[in-house]
Amino acid sequence: MKFEKVLFYTQFGEMAFNCLEAVLELKHAGLKEVVLTHVIPQEDVAFVPYGGYLKEEAERIEETSRIRFGEWQKTIAENGVDSKIRIEVGGTNAAIMDIADEERVDLIVTGRKKRTLLEKVYVGSHILDLLRRSTVPILMAKYMVHYETDDEEFTRVNDHIFVRPLLATDWSEPSQRARDALPAFKGVAEKVLITHVIGAKISKGLDPQGIDTLRLESEKRLNAYCRKAETEGLAAESHLATGRTVAEILKMAREHKATLIVMGRTGKDWFEEYWLGGVSHRVAELSEVPVLIIP
Repeated sequence: MKFEKVLFYTQFGEMAFNCLEAVLELKHAGLKEVVLTHVIPQEDVAFVPYGGYLKEEAERIEETSRIRFGEWQKTIAENGVDSKIRIEVGGTNAAIMDIADEERVDLIVTGRKKRTLLEKVYVGSHILDLLRRSTVPILMAKYMVHYETDDEEFTRVNDHIFVRPLLATDWSEPSQRARDALPAFKGVAEKVLITHVIGAKISKGLDPQGIDTLRLESEKRLNAYCRKAETEGLAAESHLATGRTVAEILKMAREHKATLIVMGRTGKDWFEEYWLGGVSHRVAELSEVPVLIIP
């Protein structure tokens, strides 16, 4: 797997350009082209009485977006990467997925949008919906994140996303595909962190001997993953934890200074996956660092 062609979706938020600059570090790992993408929501240009939309308003927004993208293209070119602009009117997710398909991109990059209380209960933000539906890997970029610990508040700037990627694996097929994505960071990653969490639900039903056996088996698997990464030219180290899966993944990412979390898309039950979200989706929502989800 390589990330040679990237769709960079933006609504021109405050840190969007900074995020783009961080993504351009993939040039050291083979990035060749960025598709700068903006979607004008249908409701922003809707002409409600007749069910159509205001063409002049859409053209005005598109022209403003092209001017902004034109400035961004200068930076992209300075980094030796090609670019093109795609601007559409319509539903955000549908437009992103259509463009991704038409352009045959290897990766979709999008920022995090905070969810409303209603969205938390019913539908989730547009990015979480994308994570559920996309057949293309998605990077949820989080350039600046404010978070709290028990003792103090922090502001984290994620400007070197790919330096220390952390793979969180549960040995499933999606996790295997996520592992296979690690070589895409060769040339930009200093070290990959390969981790596994023995979930509380699993360990709860085991006696101490059973837990020890499971830990030994998990350590062997982690070591095998590390050896494979090293044969692919990546320095690697492994970490094993026991407890609540999401909390432990986030804890390991913080303790071991990960700059990115890489996961396969999880969730076994459609109802649970869509309405509540799988482990990967909860990590994507709660993480202080960017999260890459491999479908």
